[in-house]
Amino acid sequence: MGKKKVLSEGNLNEMMYPSQNELLGLVTKLLGFDRIMVKCQDGKERLCRIRGKMKRRVWIREGDVVLVSPWDFQSDTRGDVVWRYTQGQAEVLRRKGYLNL
Repeated sequence: MGKKKVLSEGNLNEMMYPSQNELLGLVTKLLGFDRIMVKCQDGKERLCRIRGKMKRRVWIREGDVVLVSPWDFQSDTRGDVVWRYTQGQAEVLRRKGYLNL
């Protein structure tokens, strides 16, 4: 099998912008297992779950900028983390006006 090659955060070119029903947020607290607290752009704090697809591939820390998809029910309090932005990608979002946290 072998080890996976580690990509540095500066080389990632893929960028995901928020679409309809998605919000940008800032991770405020790690709660364990696959749950985190995220302060979203609409001013609400949501309990978010890291999708299974991302759980073992992407490490999320406090202070990271993430893309959140609120649930259909309990949309004010719950959501799913869809994407984690690197520091460089977060700067690009700030310059383009998407991020104002």
